Amino acid sequence: MRLNHSGIQQRIEYLAGGARALILLSSQDNSSQEEASMDPKVKALLDKSEWHEERKKLRQIARDCQLDEQVKWGKLCYSYQSHNVAMIYGLKNNCSLGFLKGALLKDPDNILVKPGDNSQAVRWIKFTDIQQITAMENTLKAYINNAIDVEKSGLKVEFKQKHALVLAQEFQQRLDADQQLKTAFEALTPGRQRAYNLYFSGAKQAKTRIARVEKCTPQILDGKGLHDK
Repeated sequence: MRLNHSGIQQRIEYLAGGARALILLSSQDNSSQEEASMDPKVKALLDKSEWHEERKKLRQIARDCQLDEQVKWGKLCYSYQSHNVAMIYGLKNNCSLGFLKGALLKDPDNILVKPGDNSQAVRWIKFTDIQQITAMENTLKAYINNAIDVEKSGLKVEFKQKHALVLAQEFQQRLDADQQLKTAFEALTPGRQRAYNLYFSGAKQAKTRIARVEKCTPQILDGKGLHDK
């Protein structure tokens, strides 16, 4: 059977449409498989309505850089060979990509900011909508790769210890016994650390200090300050 030009064109369009449908079905199937195998804690964060699209886009960018994904301190955390590199923060006024050793990164675009005036290591890049993230995708990948290079090199942030805290004895003992809590507490800004320590130390009786430590432990693990909600 011979086909005229119109018939050939229709045949091509038919085949192209079928190919697109197969690609779409394959993409949907892969997406379903990924969701089925996803860590429930990761899925719970991605399902949140606040900063939903922004969080998903930042996650895609981090995963494109071949980082391992976990939930730590209630946030999406991305690591290289078990070393924490970056975290995604869903805050009240912005969604941020944070670098645990951000102070050591190159910042040619001047986009890294301190979470607080006394922050020594962590630096953030803040966003208020998905368009900002999409426009900066290549830049963000460059910063993430720089952070990976920092980990490969073994560089460490030199923390200033001029105002080192003398922690309440009961709290120090708890930190010594719980590495996860110790890591979470050390990730807080110095101001938040001081606030917790003043609260713990302010109790006269040991049993009250212990009770305060237990009460605040979940909040510290979530990366929150004493007065954060």
